[in-house]
Amino acid sequence: MTTDTNVSGVWSGWDRADLVRVGLRGIGQVMFQDHAGTGLLFLIGIAWASPLMGVGAVIGAIIGPAVAFLMGFDRKEIEAGIHGFNPVLVGAGLMAFLQPVLLTWVFVVVGCVAATFVCYLARRYLKFPTYTAPFVVTTWLLIAVAHAIAGTAIDVVSAPVVETPIGFFQGLLLKGVAQVFFMGNVVTGILLLVGIALSDWRHAVIALLGSLVGTALGVYHNDPATKISIGIYGYNASLAAMAVYLWRKSLLLSILGAAIAIPMTEVFPGWLGIPALTAPFVMATWIVLAIGQLESVFVGERAPA
Repeated sequence: MTTDTNVSGVWSGWDRADLVRVGLRGIGQVMFQDHAGTGLLFLIGIAWASPLMGVGAVIGAIIGPAVAFLMGFDRKEIEAGIHGFNPVLVGAGLMAFLQPVLLTWVFVVVGCVAATFVCYLARRYLKFPTYTAPFVVTTWLLIAVAHAIAGTAIDVVSAPVVETPIGFFQGLLLKGVAQVFFMGNVVTGILLLVGIALSDWRHAVIALLGSLVGTALGVYHNDPATKISIGIYGYNASLAAMAVYLWRKSLLLSILGAAIAIPMTEVFPGWLGIPALTAPFVMATWIVLAIGQLESVFVGERAPA
């Protein structure tokens, strides 16, 4: 990493290329990839489907690391994009659910800052991975406040989904991955998968496997075909499969994580009246990790070979 002697304080030792890489890694870390090239492909995919969401993602990618720099958070975590991915999701997510009025843009900035602090505090004081929980909590709160101020008129009205004969295929292979960024777009799904493969091809396979399991279970549960066709039942399953695989290299456990995510994806919109976001992924992964801890109690330590 190059050193710029003309820059002092928290910015010392960083040049523009470093800052760009940090921002892109924050976007890539949404799907666990510490790779700037992955983040760039993700950003192109987001902007392809929604330029406004692309702007929101960029704002998060800038604000998260900037706040972390200024507050003196761990430098290695900043470099790896750890303090970027929750703000990236906040920025993109608010632009997906709220109309681009002044209040929404204010909330994007406030939310990105808040998510950075929530992520830091969670990583510092909690004894388990927080994943995208800071994004979920922050975004739920901001949407509730937005409704309290402006009512539901501020919500984005989604265009009606037109089912096609290949809707299931698209939802299975591509849109289930693209919905990680709240968009059922085939091109975005392709770019996300290519971006993941650029970092680690195995992770791309696991992402696709999770989407397969989630979509198949959505069909088995007779969930709405329109939601299946746009990938709603694929993205949390995809994220859960990847998170579990990173915890323990096991296809079976990854499939379990994906499977657990589906009932939770069904619960949130229907029972609580709030967008599921990535909460099903977080909780499904926590459940698998908890099972892993219990497993050590029931199975015990293996004797050394």
